[in-house]
Amino acid sequence: MPSFSNTQQVNHKAEDMFRLVADVEQYPEFVPLCQDLQVRGRKELEDGRSVLVADMTVAYKLFKETFTSRVELDPEARTILVEYLDGPFKHLENRWTFEETGEASCNVGFFISYEFRSKTLGALMGAMFERAFRKFSSAFEQRANEVYGA
Repeated sequence: MPSFSNTQQVNHKAEDMFRLVADVEQYPEFVPLCQDLQVRGRKELEDGRSVLVADMTVAYKLFKETFTSRVELDPEARTILVEYLDGPFKHLENRWTFEETGEASCNVGFFISYEFRSKTLGALMGAMFERAFRKFSSAFEQRANEVYGA
């Protein structure tokens, strides 16, 4: 099963980076391949976590697919867990972590594993997804620089 992981130190607070990644409605503005994202529902849990269900449409040239995920936001632990619910994948899991490394810096961890239902689609999209994932960290860091200042 294909997977990708990356940890990148950024010059922003972990809390700010968590908020930026948790703000999924803004993804179409800056996330590679994300054409649209609609939140279907959001639930605040008693322990401070939030759970939302979202539809994300990814597009590249002639390829366009929408998939549904459950997103668990845990601001206290500074983690985001994305679990696949429906769409072109057989499996998709995505985790984000945010660790303070200084007064105004943190490590942003990104992990994703996925498998398309169709082996043909997996063969066609695999290399393109890999390239997009490599751009994710820099896209979020660039967005943080725009939102919070360089």
